[in-house]
Amino acid sequence: MKPISRNAKRIDAAMPWLAFLVLLLVWQAASSMIKNSSLTLPAPSAVAHALVQFYPAILSNAWRTLVTSLLGFAIAVVSGVVIGLLLGISVRLYKGLYPLLVAFNAVPKVALMPVLVLWFGIGPVPATILAFSLAVFPIIVNVATGLASIDPEMEDVMRSLGASRFEIIWKIGIPSMTPFLFASFKISITLAFVGSVLSETVAANSGIGFLMQEASSRFNVALVFAGLFVIAAMAVLAYALCVVIERKVSHGGSRDI
Repeated sequence: MKPISRNAKRIDAAMPWLAFLVLLLVWQAASSMIKNSSLTLPAPSAVAHALVQFYPAILSNAWRTLVTSLLGFAIAVVSGVVIGLLLGISVRLYKGLYPLLVAFNAVPKVALMPVLVLWFGIGPVPATILAFSLAVFPIIVNVATGLASIDPEMEDVMRSLGASRFEIIWKIGIPSMTPFLFASFKISITLAFVGSVLSETVAANSGIGFLMQEASSRFNVALVFAGLFVIAAMAVLAYALCVVIERKVSHGGSRDI
């Protein structure tokens, strides 16, 4: 394979920033052509001004959203890996639990909010649970799929050498599922933010979702867009962290960023 030149690497690194710049230019042009754009599509300059003007409130609420999202994601990682391993190891468990998991995943998560509010009240707990509920399913599916992708010939060789089922899973299954696992992490971390913000717009007294809801009620559309920008920035940074960890663990890993 032909090695990638330094110039090509620099261009690849610059492409996301160029795309973001083009987006800002198109956004600015569209805003300038809309009447009363401050109430519909505020210009990027107005959003930047809102970020500076409301910086203390944005920072404190963003921290709450970040904590609930990461906590929900962490719980999803632990439980998703455990359940995925069980489903991948046991065919009976897979046949018994997988339909229930699909049914749970099919339920619109916003429908869970009234129940969560009744159980836990308004605050960070419903946001954490909703973040978990959105993030856990991709991890379970990818872990189980990774274990199912074990090379049958390699498994037969291990069995002929007297390896137990646990040793086969540990020495072959875990390494084979690593790419699937990190792929699920990159999906789930963004879904965790979706769950947190969704809960905060319905049943919370803090968080970016709560801030956006309050700004919307005051027709401060620039602050609403500032909240969207902060959510997107946090999700992108969390995604990038997953990619960096994947590269460290798999010695190459993803080329997403």
